[in-house]
Amino acid sequence: MPVLIAGIIIFLGAHSFTTFRTTRLALIAWFGAAAYKGIHSLVSLIGFGLIVWGFSLYRADGLIQIWTPPAWAGHLTLVLMWFAFVALASMNPAPGRIRGWLRHPMLVALKIWALAHLLANGDAGGMLLFGSFLAWAIFDRIAVKRRGDMGASRVASFTRADAIALGAGTVAYGAMIFLHPVLIGMPVFGR
Repeated sequence: MPVLIAGIIIFLGAHSFTTFRTTRLALIAWFGAAAYKGIHSLVSLIGFGLIVWGFSLYRADGLIQIWTPPAWAGHLTLVLMWFAFVALASMNPAPGRIRGWLRHPMLVALKIWALAHLLANGDAGGMLLFGSFLAWAIFDRIAVKRRGDMGASRVASFTRADAIALGAGTVAYGAMIFLHPVLIGMPVFGR
């Protein structure tokens, strides 16, 4: 599990660094915006790669089961993941009621994804991975609020962007159900 832990620290560390606005601005001034973005992207990509590799090593060694999730947890995870995909799809910059209601749709999607997977996975590696991302998303939402970024504006009625978010989110959700065994190595149904 050391590779997984290193990946989580690097990936979430790079993303946590952006909350230190003064230091971030100083580095942007020092390196330039393009170089800063390139370094940030490279560090994030390295962290993500280590997470994927570390989790696959962990799974190959055998899961360390901490608790057995009840059957209803899998059903709830399926429902929550639809909401996560719709939230992610509502990041469209066009104003929409869903986006305005969520304020920070990517953070909401990440929190739902992590919580849903925590419910469905009772092993140590899964709890570490999804718990870390849930904790980070909560931390980042607090950081965003403290710096006064209230996110997307509220919209009084549903818009075309909402229809796109619902449609695209639902299509992506359906695709992921079928791709999950290929991309993640775990079937959504019939574990």
